[in-house]
Amino acid sequence: MGAEQGLSRPILSVRKLRAGYGTIEVLHEIGLEVERGEIHAIVGANGAGKTTLLRVISGLIRPDAGGVFFDARDISRASPADIVELGISQAPEGHRVFRGLSVEENLRLGAYRRATRGRADIDRALDEIFGYFPKLFERRRQLAGTLSGGEQQMCSIGRALMTAPQLLIIDELSLGLAPIIVEELLNILSKIHAAGTTVLLVEQDISVALGFSDRASVIQSGHVVLKGLASELLKDPQIVSTYLGG
Repeated sequence: MGAEQGLSRPILSVRKLRAGYGTIEVLHEIGLEVERGEIHAIVGANGAGKTTLLRVISGLIRPDAGGVFFDARDISRASPADIVELGISQAPEGHRVFRGLSVEENLRLGAYRRATRGRADIDRALDEIFGYFPKLFERRRQLAGTLSGGEQQMCSIGRALMTAPQLLIIDELSLGLAPIIVEELLNILSKIHAAGTTVLLVEQDISVALGFSDRASVIQSGHVVLKGLASELLKDPQIVSTYLGG
């Protein structure tokens, strides 16, 4: 991993972001940056504001103040479709798939950014996904709703990759999955990252997130309370006592 820092502007910048639901403010002047080419983790307990932050980044919620910038472009008021078109794609929490469609149909639904490039380009993208996830190739004609939890997570990530993102966001990778499956998914993500995709991993399991990422931001009660190199945060007394049971 180990992205080279300071060589280019951040691919994603969140600045003094305030957002919530109605009169309830969930995010309180959140600020963080994701460098191009890195694996960045956003970690925190359930209810810390991680999902709300992702909804703002994805265009599902408009911020009350502050902004979100992708490659220096303000996307705070952009539509979800425009944000995907710009190069941000998300595998949502709960490894969601279209259960009544086959695995291949699920993946092809993610290819609408490629629709103008022709079937051959989409087929090449599909082959690339099957290269990362051989299990999906084996089950490509199987209904996605009959897959295991880990396979559904693979399908969700694969569908997000079909948009050819510059920034891949994964919300709660490890949720409900056995450690051996999580390890398999992390190994695949390492290959995806090595091929040139910046990864933003949003994760409640802080040991998984910090053990995998280059840098991380820790959210508590809608505030970023710590950020820095993941390897250093793993040694931080506050992290150890709050999240790792030390």
